[in-house]
Amino acid sequence: MSYIITILVAWFVSSPVESFGINYGQVANNLPAPDKVLTLLSTLRITKTRIYDTNPQILRSFANSNMDIIVTVENEILSQLDDPQAAYQWVSTHILPYLPQTKITGIQVGNEVFTDDDTTLIQHLVPAVINIHNALSKSGYSNIQVSTPSSLAVLDESYPPSAGTFKAEISTIMYQFLNFLATTKTPFWINAYPYFAYKDEPDQIPVDYVLFNPNSGMVDPNTKLRYDNMLYAMVDAVYFAIGKMGFKGIEVRVSETGWPSKGDVDEAGASPQNAATYNRNLLRRQMANEGTPLNPRMRLEVYLFALFNEDLKPGPTSERNYGLFQPDESMTYNVGFSALATTSSSPSSSSASFSIASSHATYTKVVQKGYQSLMYWMLFAYWVISAALYV
Repeated sequence: MSYIITILVAWFVSSPVESFGINYGQVANNLPAPDKVLTLLSTLRITKTRIYDTNPQILRSFANSNMDIIVTVENEILSQLDDPQAAYQWVSTHILPYLPQTKITGIQVGNEVFTDDDTTLIQHLVPAVINIHNALSKSGYSNIQVSTPSSLAVLDESYPPSAGTFKAEISTIMYQFLNFLATTKTPFWINAYPYFAYKDEPDQIPVDYVLFNPNSGMVDPNTKLRYDNMLYAMVDAVYFAIGKMGFKGIEVRVSETGWPSKGDVDEAGASPQNAATYNRNLLRRQMANEGTPLNPRMRLEVYLFALFNEDLKPGPTSERNYGLFQPDESMTYNVGFSALATTSSSPSSSSASFSIASSHATYTKVVQKGYQSLMYWMLFAYWVISAALYV
């Protein structure tokens, strides 16, 4: 066992999980400075992140690093970008000053625009996407991908996956958007949260199915494909919906997924145990470069939500408790030495929790700067090893 652990640690130190990124939200008043966040991400061997704006302090702090960063155009300014000249000015002001020192690899135009409460936004989406892409191309940066993340609510049907179809009321603009993606060879991004489905129907949906735990799964009656987790079923439902619009070859990536470690009394399943299990099992799948049943040879790219708990987010308690880390940079749920011996990820088992009940196996934040990076790495390494050893 010690030999296997040594090999796994050595492999992970030299090989970041290339299909895995993390969302760096900032709706909080107590987060660490961006340079400290970069150090945290780097020590965890994470090389991809997304922010929800074009924060100058973050873009400057991430310069000359190995971090791929996706930035976001806020929904509130989409209507201004209908004008090609305004879009070029936005790119010139918010993107070009940081290139090429900062590795901006993508621009997300809005967030969940197709299902936003402001139904007027959708008419501005495709013009804004095209104008920003053209502005980047004009500036010599056509390699920066322009897209938009959608919620699963864009689907009229998602179960079984082969029944996946887009809602009729958005079909015209969705077709225009998909045509742009196909032409520019850009992925379709989806925010996919099995937690929401479980929260709404905890008596109907097996918890093991949503947490990636061993389970009997479900078989799509039309394709005969077997699904052992809900996230992959959600992604394939999007693939089927895209196919029914007449498009092939558009890759689907997960822009957000995660599980809250705390919730209100009516938020079933929100707990540190379930959050630990979901994230650990997701990382294990990422390490294995897994694809979905429909596309098993195409590894699924996933961005975890989120890096930090964000204390100013509105809504239920769960909204403020998706973070892998607390604002003081301590882990929301820690991995102890005994996690290496984990044989089950069941939420009812104490061994599934990232917070192991052992005074000798619990790490806390190390204040001394000289030890901090080492501790970050050790905590994450144990998380990775427990994920890899779990069968």
